Amino acid sequence: MKIFLTGGSGYLGKATISALTRHGHTVEALARNDRAADIVSSLGATPVRGGLGDLGVLNAAAARAEAVVHLAQAETGEEDLAAATALQDGIGHGTYVHTGGTWVYGDTDGVVDETAPWNPPSLVAWRKPVEETVLRRAQQGGRPVVVRPGLLYGGENRLIDIFYTTPGKEAGAIPCIGDGANHWALVHVDDIAELYVAALKAEPGSVYVGVGGVNPTAMECSLAVARSAGLDGKVASLTLEQAREQMGPIADAFALDQQLTPARAEAELGWTPAHTDPLAVLAGGR
Repeated sequence: MKIFLTGGSGYLGKATISALTRHGHTVEALARNDRAADIVSSLGATPVRGGLGDLGVLNAAAARAEAVVHLAQAETGEEDLAAATALQDGIGHGTYVHTGGTWVYGDTDGVVDETAPWNPPSLVAWRKPVEETVLRRAQQGGRPVVVRPGLLYGGENRLIDIFYTTPGKEAGAIPCIGDGANHWALVHVDDIAELYVAALKAEPGSVYVGVGGVNPTAMECSLAVARSAGLDGKVASLTLEQAREQMGPIADAFALDQQLTPARAEAELGWTPAHTDPLAVLAGGR
């Protein structure tokens, strides 16, 4: 299948291109500059020059494809909706896979699935109208699918590296918000990449949370990161206010207590997370 993908040079995008090509798909990937073009080319994808705001480029590339995977992270709901609209207009009746995130559920009441009510922190509150608009295309003959990844880990770790590992090394202790009793809904980057491949065969209008099904506490995660950083046992507790000062609005997302299950994707798509020990990976595995 010929796939057009946005966000291909990023953390998740690189893993997803690798997964798609491994499964025999042909990939064109949006590339906003020479560096991004070199990255996607090295992974076996054909670069399409342009940015998320180049709606004509998005539309034309989607029209050439049989399916679209939209991974690029927009800065605003308006930007994401405009890009999604251009991509869905271009792909027509082909499959369009849109990226959301599990943070939209806010604190969960125990282990929940895709049917849990939304209670997003302000950081991701804009996602609801975008996803509702995307999914309405299913009523018009489109094939929209939404994947909501949990907090990614593995490889570069991206957000965990930026907000925990790097500042922790500088300070001599890995941060942890409050007592760290809240849970993180984690997913390995290679597992979620496989979910995007599986989502290409999903029924129109489907929504899947992409989580590993193992929901360790934030304190357990901070201790594991401390071990990987050579700071074994050194964790510094921050109040939410202190975390907001250091991390910005994302602190409210890291402070969420979330436990989610991948049961729907397992049952409907045959997707099974292969990585079931996130703490071992955070402590030094890749």
